Amino acid sequence: MKTISLTYNLLALFSIFIFNHAAHGQVSVAGSVELGGQPLAQAEVSLWGVADGKAAKKIGTKRTDALGSFSFTVGSAPEGTVFYLVSRGSLDGGTSVAMLSLLGRQPPEMAMVNELTTVASAFTAAQFISGESISGNPLGLQIAAGNVPNLVNPITGKWGKTLLDPINSTENTTLARLNTLAMMITAYGTVADDKWRTEFLQAASLTAGETPTTTLEAIAGIAGAPWANPEKLYALFDQAYPQPKDGSRRAAPLVPYLAYAPPDFAMILKFAGGGIYSPGKLQIDADGNVWSGQNWMAGSQSGVLNNIGGGTIKLAPDGTALSPPITGFTGMGVDGIGWGTGMSLDKVWIGGLNETIGVMDFYGNPIGNETDFPVAGKIGNLMGVGTAANGDVWIADATKNQLLHFPGGRIDAGKIVNVEGLKSPFGIAIDTQNRVWVSNSQGTDVVRFPADDPAKVETFPVGTAVRGVALDSKGNLWVASNMSVGSPPPVFPAGTPVMKQFQLVLQQLLPLIKKGEISSSSPTGVLSMIRPDGTQPAPQGFNGDKAVFVPWGVSIDGNDDVWFGNFWGRGVGLMAGAEPKGRTEGAQTGDVIHVFQSGSIQMVTDVVTDPAGNAWIANNWNDTDVLDTPDPNRTDSTKGGGSGIVVIYGVAAPTKTPVMGHARAAN
Repeated sequence: MKTISLTYNLLALFSIFIFNHAAHGQVSVAGSVELGGQPLAQAEVSLWGVADGKAAKKIGTKRTDALGSFSFTVGSAPEGTVFYLVSRGSLDGGTSVAMLSLLGRQPPEMAMVNELTTVASAFTAAQFISGESISGNPLGLQIAAGNVPNLVNPITGKWGKTLLDPINSTENTTLARLNTLAMMITAYGTVADDKWRTEFLQAASLTAGETPTTTLEAIAGIAGAPWANPEKLYALFDQAYPQPKDGSRRAAPLVPYLAYAPPDFAMILKFAGGGIYSPGKLQIDADGNVWSGQNWMAGSQSGVLNNIGGGTIKLAPDGTALSPPITGFTGMGVDGIGWGTGMSLDKVWIGGLNETIGVMDFYGNPIGNETDFPVAGKIGNLMGVGTAANGDVWIADATKNQLLHFPGGRIDAGKIVNVEGLKSPFGIAIDTQNRVWVSNSQGTDVVRFPADDPAKVETFPVGTAVRGVALDSKGNLWVASNMSVGSPPPVFPAGTPVMKQFQLVLQQLLPLIKKGEISSSSPTGVLSMIRPDGTQPAPQGFNGDKAVFVPWGVSIDGNDDVWFGNFWGRGVGLMAGAEPKGRTEGAQTGDVIHVFQSGSIQMVTDVVTDPAGNAWIANNWNDTDVLDTPDPNRTDSTKGGGSGIVVIYGVAAPTKTPVMGHARAAN
């Protein structure tokens, strides 16, 4: 195990070096511009650079030759500069198209600018594009550029490595969506007429923005709100490349393409490896890496009846697995993790399902031993981990109805805190007044108390079976309840293990689902908002006009919009926050803007947003028949837990990470 850990520590160091290495010395970029696979001669190509979050600066402009080729050689750029190319040109004097290729901090010596690079770059940098200018927080721009190759190779202009892997090429429609949007750029400059082009630009408008004037602005508009006009956009694709009456292939330059109008044009990819299987809570560290504790071990036939516990996984900001395969990071006796993944500035905290606590550095190395904790031997199954702005760490003990408190994050200072009203505590958040909010998974309420005086408990009623909690930038607490207000809470014997609790909940819910009493047309579950003063504007909670279906985790992005894991709805929801603004302006608090679904999205516990505006998703469960079956079908026996962690590119407002206390915008 030491050899494996050393290998993955070196891999992590190498990845961090490549990801953070700044541009130095002379910058040389050459390449080609193509449209529909044909070179664009005499196209205008501009090389841009953006550094330190400031507005992008145009470094130089060239014209392509007869073969569509160009080259730049410029002096050294400021440290940390992110480079990108913008082209404008036409085929044979036709309509001009504008295209983009986001290159990152170390631009390749050869680069392609075409329709595919435009779509990939616009979606990963969706939150940073305004016209031809790209700007934003440095880490977010770095993450955006680092994810382009997952969709499209910026050197060749062909499909990217992750898009082509066996999971993504067959499990979701991202490849077909990417091609379909790319071909709209092709059509704009080739087969379309003026009416089509006008309608395309109008359909690509942001929900509250101006109509684009170029193909680049149009794709950026679609990327910023991919749920806005999917049917209209698909109809335009159908007009440009009509389906022959005999059912044969369309005369389209790329295959595969979408066969049906999609619910949205979101770019969604799944990442596997590194021990991922049944991830519970997600956390993102200060460098944009994704962490999560796993319920069960990858490759195992685990469920709520029989199981082998999983470890902790780490993904780089581009989804590369940085933790060991199958086991993930292990140590300090932790065997299986539920909601117990927490993040401080210098450590990763893990609450185990087997009455243990794990603490590790950002390379996955355990810090200390089990016996270093003063609370060792006095704790039960642990769930949520909350970190405060002052460095305090709080952990929920779900089976002993108590909390663990580590002042300043010091392991040797840990102590047990008893709080009145705890009923299998689950999620924890600490606000700017150093008040601790705790959800009750076996109850119908949230409790709040001052960190320095746990006896002063306040209780706030919400829905039933309360799970994730999150604070927005104004201190409003958002909380997800599995079941709606008034639903009878589950009743378990004292000390019932968490996995046994899940088994009993399944036994309670599945008959109702099979009878149709709980369904997508008659769902259960709500999100609730509690203001800092304790008032609740919607005591019954928000169900998004029945879009909310057994919500689990809840997170807040940099626009104070609310993201939730729609567990039984097998999706991820975006809800207008306490003060709708920006893209949610005009919506009412609690309105569900969209629910994202995909063949790659399973039963979701958590969704969190990163500094680039990407939404990362935990596939926790998959096949419920396997989870609760003493003798499951052997061909499905490894499919009980959810597989992979999923990303939706550029759909959220960039968030500063790690989130310690309330959410903040990345800047």
